[in-house]
Amino acid sequence: MELINQIKLNAKKLNKRIVLPEGYEQRTLKAADIAIGEGLAQIILIGNPAEIASKAEQLGLKNLSRAVIIDPRSNPKKDHYIEMMVELRKSKGLTREEAAKLIENPLYLGVMMIKNGDADGEVSGADHPTGDVLRPAFQYVKTAPGISVVSGAFIMILKDKNFGENGVLLFADGAVHPDPTDRELAEIAVASGQTARAICGFEPRIALLSFSTKGSAKHDFVDKVVSATGIAREMAPDMMIDGELQGDAALVEAIGQKKAPGSKIAGKANVLIFPDLNCGNIAYKLVQRLANAEAIGPILQGMAAPINDLSRGCSVNDIVSMIAITANQAAAKK
Repeated sequence: MELINQIKLNAKKLNKRIVLPEGYEQRTLKAADIAIGEGLAQIILIGNPAEIASKAEQLGLKNLSRAVIIDPRSNPKKDHYIEMMVELRKSKGLTREEAAKLIENPLYLGVMMIKNGDADGEVSGADHPTGDVLRPAFQYVKTAPGISVVSGAFIMILKDKNFGENGVLLFADGAVHPDPTDRELAEIAVASGQTARAICGFEPRIALLSFSTKGSAKHDFVDKVVSATGIAREMAPDMMIDGELQGDAALVEAIGQKKAPGSKIAGKANVLIFPDLNCGNIAYKLVQRLANAEAIGPILQGMAAPINDLSRGCSVNDIVSMIAITANQAAAKK
């Protein structure tokens, strides 16, 4: 909890504008109320103002009167957003009539608010599948310069403080991209390093993982990780990056010194990059359950602006934490 408290403390200083498109959803409203009360962000809710006020009264939420509420049907910037959408998607043949329908969808409205500079970040997905959340983001906000792929990082907080950064590790990709190329894997590594700096507050020591350490095995899978390591180093010469490393060589200093002598990362890694989504997703769930670790995420990385997708099984506290994380990401984008 120490890390998430620090993330919240940082968010309070930043005063970012975070839009919550699911303004009708009960957990979202409760989380918005807490976030406003704690001063984590300026909260923008999308929905019918009268309905939100009624639900706030029913739920005993005292802070929502301080939220900005945008009605997607009568939004004063509706025409401007429609024109923006048509211009941005003219190569795809989007008509004004189609854009006029889309902009009344809160997920599209939230994204267009970010694109127009009216919000700094978005948290959604408590009541929508991932595809619905990410589609408008890919279409209008797009990926960050130099990045072609979006990935999902998990902050893993372990009880054993001997691993990572005093028990904190960042795992990626555990949520989005099934089978990255070497270039995409390098981008995931660099984006994860940026997340470590922006959210975790530590200098990343990035290990690209494999079933081989420094040529101990030969396979195309290994070659991809070796190539990705080289590309990542070229992309981010200011970051400490090494690979290919096995999990034990990345995390246990004695083993790292034996298997990868001279490596600045081996045995000291605090950011673990998995070669594909199978590995990353399985690994974070195993560590979460077998080591009783706290898993925070997925934190979406690689977008030009922070847009985070919640699990539909999320708790109110999960949403509050993601609001704070998104505020920190927004500050790092500036």
